[in-house]
Amino acid sequence: MKADSEKTKRRYDRIAPYFDGLEGFLEGLFFSDWRKILWGKVKGEHILEVGVGTGKNFPYYPTNTRITAVDFSKKMLERAQKKQLRSNVKVELELMDIQSLCYADNSFDTVIATFVFCSVPLPAKGLQELYRVCKPGGQVLLLEHVLSSNPIMAKMMQLINPLICSIFGANINRQTVKTVKSCGFDKVILDPASRDMVKLIQAFK
Repeated sequence: MKADSEKTKRRYDRIAPYFDGLEGFLEGLFFSDWRKILWGKVKGEHILEVGVGTGKNFPYYPTNTRITAVDFSKKMLERAQKKQLRSNVKVELELMDIQSLCYADNSFDTVIATFVFCSVPLPAKGLQELYRVCKPGGQVLLLEHVLSSNPIMAKMMQLINPLICSIFGANINRQTVKTVKSCGFDKVILDPASRDMVKLIQAFK
């Protein structure tokens, strides 16, 4: 696990200066709308965002809440810190691996991640950590791209996944909904805005 995590960190450190540009088209066309829907579901006073990256979610942060955000890539976090200063965003940024969060059990009302679990080396371990730090009665909100349910598309995604993963550190063949359902949550809901390969997941503890 440690070796895989270090390899993924290096990949994201490498692409950090270009990350926003690489996803700029998809962000404007699709992702921004999904982010608005997801952040509209946030509840509670203390929020944890895992995999904050370059800070793409900053424009959607709710007011009157305490937000903590973590990422395991130092270079990505540095870019988020620059955005934070420019936009005066109220957030506590921490360098941390979501597979081993340094927070007590039952700490956060809502835990949120957007397009993160494609790159977590051990996704079940990461999701179990989110479950652990989420308060009883709280929720975990996820926006994730997943393996297509179309057999032909799924086969193509499986074939090219090693190349995509080697370049970007992200897997396009994850079955995150199934993984979430295996982590002990009381209820898991897919938002109607979900599509075949992009899922908005709401998991209640």
